[in-house]
Amino acid sequence: MSLVRLSIKGISYSQTQNGAYALLLSEIDGDRQLPIVIGAFEAQSIAIALEKDIKPPRPLTHDLFKTFADEFSIDIKQVIIHKLVDGVFYSSLICEREKIEEIIDARTSDAVALALRFDAPIFTYKNILDKAGIQLNLEKSSDAPIHQGITVKPSESQSTGSFKESDLKQKALKELEKELEKAVQEEDYERAAKIRDEISKRQ
Repeated sequence: MSLVRLSIKGISYSQTQNGAYALLLSEIDGDRQLPIVIGAFEAQSIAIALEKDIKPPRPLTHDLFKTFADEFSIDIKQVIIHKLVDGVFYSSLICEREKIEEIIDARTSDAVALALRFDAPIFTYKNILDKAGIQLNLEKSSDAPIHQGITVKPSESQSTGSFKESDLKQKALKELEKELEKAVQEEDYERAAKIRDEISKRQ
């Protein structure tokens, strides 16, 4: 199976789950996005790693892991998001020490936080992106900068109240596809991820 390289597009606050965020990964050689729901601690850790000028007074867990790994000459060569089951993404850290490679299972949020600290590329398999990727119909501009960082931007639909996952089960497939397009346009990636998962269950 072919690998597709991803970059971190940004993080948005979830209006439907307390303390949850949506991490948005973007296909480097394409225009599909992969939204992944993560916890607040991991979102903070990723945001701090993205913002190079921010340095916490005490090392975060992922910073401690990096220091520990450096002391013992362990390097993370790449991160692979290798499986998607019931809306949950599974990842692996491809590590190397003294030219010996080891594969370690990790939560995707932890894997991304560590990839930033080790300057390691992030990949997923094409079939996962085909299944879970969201197409953005935005006009591309060569001058448009790619935003990387944390974005707290509730959309209009978010500010009027949270949605219930049970409501999605009542909607027809065509309605879900329209809801998905609307969620993407409003940059509500956490909701888009849930709609995408509901569509995937029916296909």
